[in-house]
Amino acid sequence: MIRSSRRAFVSVGAAAALVATTRAAWAAGEHAAGESLQAENLVEPTRSLLDARRAAVLTPFLADWPTTSERRAVVPATIPVLHLLQGIQASAPAFSRDLVNDIARAAPAMAWRQTYSEADVGAEFLRNYGWSEIVGTTGPVPSEHIACGFLILGPQTHYPLHQHEAEEVYIPLSGTAAWKKGDGGWHERAPGTVIHHASNEPHAMRTGASAFLGLYLWRSTDLRQKAHFVR
Repeated sequence: MIRSSRRAFVSVGAAAALVATTRAAWAAGEHAAGESLQAENLVEPTRSLLDARRAAVLTPFLADWPTTSERRAVVPATIPVLHLLQGIQASAPAFSRDLVNDIARAAPAMAWRQTYSEADVGAEFLRNYGWSEIVGTTGPVPSEHIACGFLILGPQTHYPLHQHEAEEVYIPLSGTAAWKKGDGGWHERAPGTVIHHASNEPHAMRTGASAFLGLYLWRSTDLRQKAHFVR
């Protein structure tokens, strides 16, 4: 997951209509049924899903999982890609369906971000990209060693090759994407796959016909670091 100073950069003119549509859909209750949730309500089910994966590569991440009862206030922020949540819910597999539904219910109360400017990646990428943190330096559960959150990518979206010092794990929750490491080829990874990126390992991803929702983990002593595109 590429991170920066955690400021969102969105082309207002290009995004306004989609943001308005997303807000209206939430108001009408189109994205989720039942009582709304807060971002902090996602922490426990997320940890449960990680435990259920029983992957050795997750052990150091879970060992550093924060045990504090401290919570910080999160200021909700929306972005255009959230209009895809309804379709993401519909395609979620059994192992992640409850968590995906909870994410959709909590989405209006979450701080959704974009790391890049239009000059960095183009307006089309920004319309199809965004993330939100639940554990880390900005999420509701404070941590200086582990970051955890969710990434959304729209269909036919290419997330360029990049690298960062932080060790990283992705677990696709809904939608299949292809992943590339270094000079290697592209490999499709189905929901539930545990995808590990070592420190400073270049990696990229691209989606196909469906939108993608993934859980991400970062592990580092510097969670505020920036990632760098590999040109």
